Amino acid sequence: MPVDGPVALVTGSRTGLGAHIARYLVGQGYSVIGCSRQPADFNLTGYEHCQADVSLEEQIKSLLQHIRRRYGRLDVLVNNAGVASMNHSLLMPAATVDRMLNVNFRGTFLAARESAKLMRTNHFGRIVNLTSIAVPLRVEGEAVYAASKAAVESLTRILAYELAEFGITVNAVGPTPIDTDLIRNVPEPQIARLVSRLAIKRKGEPRDVVNAIEFFVRPESDYITGQILYLGGA
Repeated sequence: MPVDGPVALVTGSRTGLGAHIARYLVGQGYSVIGCSRQPADFNLTGYEHCQADVSLEEQIKSLLQHIRRRYGRLDVLVNNAGVASMNHSLLMPAATVDRMLNVNFRGTFLAARESAKLMRTNHFGRIVNLTSIAVPLRVEGEAVYAASKAAVESLTRILAYELAEFGITVNAVGPTPIDTDLIRNVPEPQIARLVSRLAIKRKGEPRDVVNAIEFFVRPESDYITGQILYLGGA
């Protein structure tokens, strides 16, 4: 049964930043669908959690088919799902490379592709991809992670052209380190060195990312597409 209000999909929404984004969008009147490989750690009116691995094509197709049947529309996609691993390139296992590319790039592509198919039926859509300041700062130890996010940025810019005719904008936000599971195993001195390279010398907070996402998804932002917004002055 189609819903009257806007509908959003947030990938990687089980915990951390994704959960904050989902809660914010619910508070703004969205019906929010979240996904991760595991069940969500919270319950919230207006939020539905689905188990799906963004790197697996059939699972993403099934997820979007479910959204089409249950909600009849999709207005916003936030590609938040991501994994990171910090290691010198000479010590980086190939399996870790595959995992980061599969989740960070392939997952972003699959979710964007399938979401755009539904968005174009209403000639409206907002896709926001998550990149990282590791790209412009060329952080040592994050060569593969930064490469996967650089691929997301290139994808963002080209999708912006490909999807513009369908009323869909595509932008990206590059957060600074935020205290979530993504950086849980990164030594604090390394985080401190990274923060010292920013214009605003503090860790990021979920509200910083949510603020940027809110700007990109507003209906009034229909003339803004293909942009990469790094936080913290990176």
